[in-house]
Amino acid sequence: MDSASMDSAPRVLVVDDERVIREILADFLTLEGFSVRTAEDGSAALTELSKHPYDVVISDLKMPKVGGLELLESIRKNNPSTITVIMTGFGTVDTAIDAMKRGAFDYVLKPFKGEEVVYTIQRALDKRRLDAENLRLKESLSLYKVSEAISQSLSLEEVLGTVKDAAIHDVRADVCSVLLDDPETGWFERTRAESETFHRPESMPAEHTLLELDGVAFGEFFRDAGVLLVHGPRARMFFRNVNEGVTVHSLAAVPLRVRGRLIGVIAAVSLTASHRFDEGQRKLLAMVGSRAAAAIENARLYEDLKATFNQTIQGLARAIDKMDRYTAGHSDRVAIYAEILARRVQLPPDVVEVVRQAALMHDIGKIGCVMNLNKPGKLSQEEYEIFKKHPGFGRDILEPIRFLNPIIPGVHLHHERWDGRGYPLGLKGDHIPMIARIISVADTYDAMTSDRSYRKALPHDVATGEIERCSGTQFDPYCANEFLTVIEDHRDELRARGIILPE
Repeated sequence: MDSASMDSAPRVLVVDDERVIREILADFLTLEGFSVRTAEDGSAALTELSKHPYDVVISDLKMPKVGGLELLESIRKNNPSTITVIMTGFGTVDTAIDAMKRGAFDYVLKPFKGEEVVYTIQRALDKRRLDAENLRLKESLSLYKVSEAISQSLSLEEVLGTVKDAAIHDVRADVCSVLLDDPETGWFERTRAESETFHRPESMPAEHTLLELDGVAFGEFFRDAGVLLVHGPRARMFFRNVNEGVTVHSLAAVPLRVRGRLIGVIAAVSLTASHRFDEGQRKLLAMVGSRAAAAIENARLYEDLKATFNQTIQGLARAIDKMDRYTAGHSDRVAIYAEILARRVQLPPDVVEVVRQAALMHDIGKIGCVMNLNKPGKLSQEEYEIFKKHPGFGRDILEPIRFLNPIIPGVHLHHERWDGRGYPLGLKGDHIPMIARIISVADTYDAMTSDRSYRKALPHDVATGEIERCSGTQFDPYCANEFLTVIEDHRDELRARGIILPE
């Protein structure tokens, strides 16, 4: 039989302490087209199973060192895809039946006929194929769920997390790594995960990296090829380093391509001797990769857009604060106070970020107020009426910019009052959006504790006393009370960092 046929033939391990039985079975099964190896007892069988995968193990019950039942338990634990058939004499049929209850597929009686053994093995292989088909159906369902999760997310971390979960749980990888190619810095490992079922060598601390993949090697390979499934030493060329005590037994990797351009690689690694990835698992990984590539690219573009968004907000905030020296830093400080208050009242992280951005931009409407807002003394009634228009101007400035729309309520309504006597709409109580209630407190505190052309900064205690006094009238009492707590915590943190604060 040539090597190609041997590789595709079902692999059978015959385990028996009687040499004659081993040889007879091996010869007969080989003639029937199986790829056969033998082991003289359960201990030798475990060693063989740790080196090579097998479809079927046919084992005697009573053997020295490790018996058939112990071997069965080990196979169930470490080689769950391998089917076990027990050989037994008439006197141990009850034990063989007990073995079936523990997971053996069937048993054959000694002395046996070769045809009976072949028939039992064929039935075992049919069951294995059926199990594999069921597994593929489950994988298809899993792939659908993965595809849905990937397509619905613009978060790079969520997309990568879904890819890692699919590689670890569906492809059964011990290690999954996603490498990306940066046009400026080259290949880098963006994320990795280890299976919870993989046990590191005892000598290797958890913080040590098991292995380092070589992004350049993957890049060169996938420039001309689209399939990578290698086993044993052949996989070594794709690693920069593999720690001592760790052996790579199988590697499956798929390219991430967007419009024909290679942007990354998903690599699944098996460090378990008994588990080699098959073509079905590589195809599953490829399908995940084909869906993930566009999602990863979109998520990266979205991250770039968010960075541009934040830069735009920072630039506009600086423009506001440059209107005169008294407002320098005001927007940044209000953003800090608003953010810590938003976290204090347990808003979701994405909403906290909207609060922070709105606080940075809350005074953008002052650009439309053609007047000196920081002249000495009070504003005249006419000037005050112009000043009161700045929230509306802010809304008008932001409305045409679609990606800035979420922050409009905070910008437009931060001068509303809890008692309904605020502006521009005279909203009252819970009708005022939470984002605006938070910014109102933060803005007022910073205004009181900052120098103005018409007065010096008020002491911290005076400012907090004023916020407490106006709780329930100017301010949402919940926001006011929470701010009074969180601002003290914030100041304590600053002092702990050695920052001297005004009293």
